Amino acid sequence: MFLALDTSTLTLSLALVERASWRAVEAVALGPPRKQSEMLPGEIQALLERHGVRVQDLEGIAVGLGPGSFTGLRIGLATAKGLAYAAGVPLAGASSLQALALDAASAGRGPRCLPLAVARQDELYVAAYRVEGEGAEPAGPEQALPLAEAAAFIRGHEGAVVGPAVREYREKLASLGVPAGRLFDEPSFPTARSICALARWEGAGDLQRLFALEPHYVRASEAERNPKFPPLPGPAPAARMKDE
Repeated sequence: MFLALDTSTLTLSLALVERASWRAVEAVALGPPRKQSEMLPGEIQALLERHGVRVQDLEGIAVGLGPGSFTGLRIGLATAKGLAYAAGVPLAGASSLQALALDAASAGRGPRCLPLAVARQDELYVAAYRVEGEGAEPAGPEQALPLAEAAAFIRGHEGAVVGPAVREYREKLASLGVPAGRLFDEPSFPTARSICALARWEGAGDLQRLFALEPHYVRASEAERNPKFPPLPGPAPAARMKDE
């Protein structure tokens, strides 16, 4: 049994997942106005208790790495790391956009998918995937693009467009030449089940991997872009998800 969670969007997605066919024994989706920082610990405890499972009994914990909400990603990963470290349970992560693509295929949107998430005002996270079974192969890297460039990216790739940004930007995307028939309101968030199915579990019990796991921010935060603050030491903080 695995515990999986994603906090990359405004919807908190939790699930208990069986390894056999990555079936969700129970899935929970909770949105605003409740804050994820307030919901997450109690909802995890309630989910485990409903099925008589202790954290230390889990085979692993899977967490969505984004891209998405900076604060949400930190909440989810910090919680997952704390539980995994304290209970001695393997931890693995997966791309939240990739999970959206897998969810879209499961919802009958076809094998090709372009998941969208809100990055900032008129800037979107976007990627193109082809889904095969429980895997999703990227056509290129996940990007944060201004709205016009995101629309051009969509026009240049086949597939359904899904994700939390679709409802908010439907009219603007259509005005930029994206066919309305390609824009779908659902799925609107990555499910925890898909995060678990996509996570790489080989070597996930290694403490060094647990410590090194970071959110996939894709772009620097607003604070890091602010010219009033000096640059941080070390590599530029643009895409900080570790290869492992």
